[in-house]
Amino acid sequence: MTQNQAANTSPTQRKILVLGATSGIAEATCRIWASQGASLFLVARNAEKLASVAADLRVRGASFVDTAVADLDDTDRHPALLAHAVNSLTGLDVAYLAHGVLGDQASAEQDFNTAAHILHTNLMAPVSLLTWLANFFVQRRSGTIAVLSSVAGDRGRKSNYVYGSSKAGLSAFLAGLRNRVDREGVTVLTIKPGPTKTAMTSAMKGSEKFADVNAVARSIVSAVDKRVDNLYVPFQWQPIMFVIRHIPERIFKKLNL
Repeated sequence: MTQNQAANTSPTQRKILVLGATSGIAEATCRIWASQGASLFLVARNAEKLASVAADLRVRGASFVDTAVADLDDTDRHPALLAHAVNSLTGLDVAYLAHGVLGDQASAEQDFNTAAHILHTNLMAPVSLLTWLANFFVQRRSGTIAVLSSVAGDRGRKSNYVYGSSKAGLSAFLAGLRNRVDREGVTVLTIKPGPTKTAMTSAMKGSEKFADVNAVARSIVSAVDKRVDNLYVPFQWQPIMFVIRHIPERIFKKLNL
């Protein structure tokens, strides 16, 4: 399939791999793809939750749904898992990576192992998955890799700098990967959501003001369709983070952010 053919693939024909499929944003995105009749392969750690999500997507109109229960932190399993997903879908058009943890900043400040776990889940494990997927798509000269990063990666802040640093590393990796594979017909989409109302954020202060997960999902689906490189969602986070990135350090270090 050529790059133009991949870009024109109908949503009803699209074959999509979703890694971290039980996350709130991923689930909302999958509901849209299911309603379009896409074929989906879902990977998550919680077998019961995964089965529930899969059943819901079948009812919503997905042409095909298969699943695999896996701990995506286990990088040794990635090659076999990804090959199995491709075989089950009989191809692959979109890989959507939503695997990650928010982590406990306070604990990570005191314990290296806690910090290392956050960094491994949000950066090292995705690098393993992305390396395999990028090489797969480059061989076929087509495909889209869409990855959930975060606005938290745009500048380290004392409230979440461990999580933020993991997402900063992921965004930098994706930028370099895009520079490498775009000329080979492969799109790499970096998604930077602001705080979004999901189960993961429900206990956070002010969560009632967070972005609606279904609106975020619609923006992601549109960005995948349009082969966008970077997406801040909701859109207002792009100018907000531009300002935050450019606050002088002598001022920024005194702020409680």
